[in-house]
Amino acid sequence: MPSPGDSLPKLRQAHVSDHSTLVLCVQRWWGDSRTPEQARELSRLLPRLFLQYFATTSLVAEDEQGIRAFLVGFHSADDERSAYIHFVGVDPRLRGRGLARELYSAFFRRAAAAGRREVRAITSPGNTGSLAFHRAMGFALEEGDRRIDGLPVHTDYDGPGEHRVCFRKTLVDEPSAPASTR
Repeated sequence: MPSPGDSLPKLRQAHVSDHSTLVLCVQRWWGDSRTPEQARELSRLLPRLFLQYFATTSLVAEDEQGIRAFLVGFHSADDERSAYIHFVGVDPRLRGRGLARELYSAFFRRAAAAGRREVRAITSPGNTGSLAFHRAMGFALEEGDRRIDGLPVHTDYDGPGEHRVCFRKTLVDEPSAPASTR
């Protein structure tokens, strides 16, 4: 297990060739909290098309041991102001060391550089870790059509019974350099 002083894996752009590894990562990394069938089902949220069409906006964290974390996200084709984070995974042995924060921050910078002004994401109402993380990253919860345990929830967002909490983060422009005096 890495010690707190160890450096984090290096970030790089994702490639379509990463797909099979990412699917295996999802199945392995979520295997401690789900049955093997549930972990396989979760990995189906990451079809190859995301890396075929959104590799340039997706990130992988890699070191000598291989892929240790990833973020699959994209810039909206229908809303030039928005970007969306679809799926993020971090090797359980590296959780709590700032790797997810680094992935999100890099995605925010890239989205802002592309003219995007907001980033959206969703999670399940019961995913307390995801809820806390998104809030800590500056995401606001969007109003839903009902409340569950005090949370604004969008009922049937991903189909019958598949309720979701929706997040939105406004990206702030970097402060501009002071104008030079003549």
